Amino acid sequence: MAADQWKADENLIRLFQTIGHILLDKDLEDSHSGNISTLWTDDQGNEKIVITAAGSQKGDLESSQICFLSATETDYGYYKASSETDIHAKILSLPGVRSVIHAHTKDLTIMTLDQEAKPNQPSPFIPIDSLGYYHLNARIPVDWVQVPCGSPEMTRIIPERLGHNNITVLQGHGTFARGNSLQQALFHICIANNSGYIVRTAGRLGIDIHKLRKQISNSPESFFPYPPLKYNQNPEEMIQIQGEEEIIKEIKKTAARIFRSGLSPFHTGSLSIRGVDQMIYAPKASMPREIGGPITKLALGSDQDKKDREQNIHQQIYKHTDFQTVIHCYVPEAEAVSYFVPPGGKNLMDRLVPIDAEGSFFYLVIPILPPDFDPSALIRLLHDYKIVVIRGGGVWSVGEQSLSEALHHPSSLRDICLYIIGAYERGLDLKKLQPKKAKQW
Repeated sequence: MAADQWKADENLIRLFQTIGHILLDKDLEDSHSGNISTLWTDDQGNEKIVITAAGSQKGDLESSQICFLSATETDYGYYKASSETDIHAKILSLPGVRSVIHAHTKDLTIMTLDQEAKPNQPSPFIPIDSLGYYHLNARIPVDWVQVPCGSPEMTRIIPERLGHNNITVLQGHGTFARGNSLQQALFHICIANNSGYIVRTAGRLGIDIHKLRKQISNSPESFFPYPPLKYNQNPEEMIQIQGEEEIIKEIKKTAARIFRSGLSPFHTGSLSIRGVDQMIYAPKASMPREIGGPITKLALGSDQDKKDREQNIHQQIYKHTDFQTVIHCYVPEAEAVSYFVPPGGKNLMDRLVPIDAEGSFFYLVIPILPPDFDPSALIRLLHDYKIVVIRGGGVWSVGEQSLSEALHHPSSLRDICLYIIGAYERGLDLKKLQPKKAKQW
């Protein structure tokens, strides 16, 4: 075929390069692991499979390392493409699937290992966080194969699993994710590894994971405030707001920092800025600059969408307070720590007490509310503390003037949790490390 028939537009090439860089930057790949693929239609209406080349560095992709293959026949491009091209092709033939990412999700891979005699059927991975539980169908299938690299067994099992699941794990190898876009496949990968990290972190705190999983499976509504909205990434969702350049710039800067700092997985959470009678709202608060996400205007009045609990909480905060900014994100360390019962205690904590100097300077304590929290209680605590953890439901923070103020709170909270986790692992007495004045809370 003529060379120009294999040439994709620059936007697709840049998207591959961006996602490859994100996977490396987030430690979801090593320098050469994994692969990325999508379906693409050329100017003549011919559908191609676009996939990364064998041996390519996903974090530093050159355009020559992105292959364009016929979706219906094997051609010369297959010899350059990933060794797992046949697997990708079968997954891409599934109804509604347009993109696939295979990543070496380290936390999830570690948490799906077992030491059973092989061959065996590993147990599925069950998330303990709301994002993983709802977006990944409450459990992630895990399979063991004799040859975990491009084998016929993989080519059969993985597409079969992804016919019914957004994610599947090959034991000791990594994760395959599907999506109707590359963004959605990346979303599933990030959510899945985040769930693995939360379970791994909870284990470091001595939390009874088996018991917690059983309780969640029996009654998820008792552990999570509300199901997150289904992932959606339509072009029309990327609303352009005229005349608000400085505000949009600030939103994009904050959203990029939430993503880069690991304060919430890719395209999760939400943030907003108050206007006179409207709020500027980003329903996907964790957004890398190169990919972005939707930003829109919504009324502050009483016409809020009762079905969108996330959006509704933003509007209720503005209705009952003078705060100018709101951020909701899912800090994974806080998700784990909220299930921690300190040594000698009998109940889950209703507050976090910082043990580090900076955390103690800014926050005497940070409240933790149960999943069935009353929004009025959340608003009341935000008045006093500016940040509140919802067990099983993320972290809400507010700013009196800027997004930067609201961002500071979850960023500090993550460090506070890391110090608590580390001190517990060292066997230190957390009560002795807590400031005496915190006991008066």
